Amino acid sequence: MSSYLYYVLPALGGYTLTSLYLLKNPHVLHKRKCVAFYCRHISHRGGSGERIESTMEAFTHAIEAGTEMLEIDCHLTRDGHVIVSHDENLLRQTGVNANISSLNLEELPLYKEELEVTFYNGHFSMGADRKFALLEDVFRTFPKIPINIEIKEDNDELIKKVSLLVKQYDREKITVWASVKSFIMDKCRKENPEMPYMFTMRRGLQLLLFYYCGLLPFLPLGETFLQFYLPHVYNRNYIPDSWILRNRFVIFLMEKVTMRRSLFRHLAKRGIQVHLFVCNDVKDIETAFAFGATGVMTDYPTLLSDYLRSHPPKVVPCVQPPGH
Repeated sequence: MSSYLYYVLPALGGYTLTSLYLLKNPHVLHKRKCVAFYCRHISHRGGSGERIESTMEAFTHAIEAGTEMLEIDCHLTRDGHVIVSHDENLLRQTGVNANISSLNLEELPLYKEELEVTFYNGHFSMGADRKFALLEDVFRTFPKIPINIEIKEDNDELIKKVSLLVKQYDREKITVWASVKSFIMDKCRKENPEMPYMFTMRRGLQLLLFYYCGLLPFLPLGETFLQFYLPHVYNRNYIPDSWILRNRFVIFLMEKVTMRRSLFRHLAKRGIQVHLFVCNDVKDIETAFAFGATGVMTDYPTLLSDYLRSHPPKVVPCVQPPGH
């Protein structure tokens, strides 16, 4: 047994030291990713705290306020139009209990006059624009603004139409695939492999596993973005539906396991942007950046812009020049 340990312990020690060194110096094995854009300011649903979520008015306001990326979700109407909407079922947003997929474009109801902000319990937004936006109108109106599109449903036609619109408006370098589910992401990437993409839930869990067992510095990563909840918002600004996430000890453990500065620094050095969400007050914005986030997602674009003006970035990102 002692002779066995004589070989194992030095090998384990060497592996640990090498892993720690490469964690801090990933450029030794990995070329830094360079993307067409870098964003510190992301507007959740177009800034749903200051205007009705996912409307053209919300997007316009967020961009005028200084956002660098719009985060949206898309669904398909019965007659084949790609609609920007967080929910497939319209009850929360409109009061009408119907799915987008069961309605034609002209049958879509208006948003409620006042809509509660999902990640800021007890706060509501209003706006003059209560119409659902077409993805094509968003692309046409904001041709240079990076957009993160989350695909929530397993719908091949939706994925294909989103990809066709991205190609039509020449946005493959500034439009990002996002999905919680890996099998949906696989379909998105197969449909349009030129678009950058996010970590899925499964891939995020794998990332944490690789990090804690020391394998992460040795492995290539295809993803360019990691988006994750800031645990600070749970049970304070955001009350989750799941009972287990209402337990403070569970949230404490989630934060200890996921909010690792050394992990975020490693990803940033590899050119992978880390976005924490949804940060709707200055305290949460400060906490997110303190943990090592490269960007913050918010429902309040004006608030985040005010913060960023007084806190300029310390790291110069690697961004591709136009035309590359």
